[in-house]
Amino acid sequence: MRQATAIVLPTIVILVILTTALAAAVLSPRLLPRRVRMDDAPDRPRAFGSEMSWLAVKTDDAGYLAVVLGLGDLSVANWNSGLGAIYDLELSDTFVFISPPVAGWTFVAGVSLPLPQGGSFVDKAAPLLLRVAREFRSVQYFATFSIIDFYAWARFENGRPVRAVAIGEAGIVWDLGRPTPVERKLGLSMMELRGVLNRHGDIGGALQLHPTEPHVLCIAEGWGINPMAIEAFADESGVGWIARAPHAWRAERVRSAA
Repeated sequence: MRQATAIVLPTIVILVILTTALAAAVLSPRLLPRRVRMDDAPDRPRAFGSEMSWLAVKTDDAGYLAVVLGLGDLSVANWNSGLGAIYDLELSDTFVFISPPVAGWTFVAGVSLPLPQGGSFVDKAAPLLLRVAREFRSVQYFATFSIIDFYAWARFENGRPVRAVAIGEAGIVWDLGRPTPVERKLGLSMMELRGVLNRHGDIGGALQLHPTEPHVLCIAEGWGINPMAIEAFADESGVGWIARAPHAWRAERVRSAA
């Protein structure tokens, strides 16, 4: 009996080790963070926009746009690998994708683009947009983050702001200019609905007509190109760049006066 046990136990241990190793080999690629391999082979436009912010600039000179934005450490990347990088959970906070031109527009997309800020944080989005708008005739900015209920859209023409809206859970951050035709068609309004605060049964607080991701994408289409429908420009194949987002873009609290 002891001899049989001495033979069986090592066998079981070996089988357990082999089974564990086999399971690890099969499952580990699924458990490890997805890595993105940069590819410089020209490809067709790929849809993007959800849980993302982006610039749309009327230019075919993506290189000069990168200079104006202060982007360095550029690596050639096609649509597939560039968008893969900015949607990668471990890379998205570090990089932005500069697209090849599409119908005269160049896009810069990434969650690392500055978001409109108010209150205790420095607004780095507005100065960045003003700088770009001084160099290019038409500049647009969009952000749609349903996970934090934050949405924004802005438009500059000939160096001047035409419209800028940003709204989140804390309320309205930007509200500049008059609603454009596409906004009016969507029925969007940043006006608070007054006269309900003291009514019996109200939960309190003014009501607001809040935008959603489809609203932002419809505005992008009305002003130029909806990035979620960009695959319709199938003949606009090319390559762009992946660039490291500047440290100056990171969120920063307003310094209190001494």
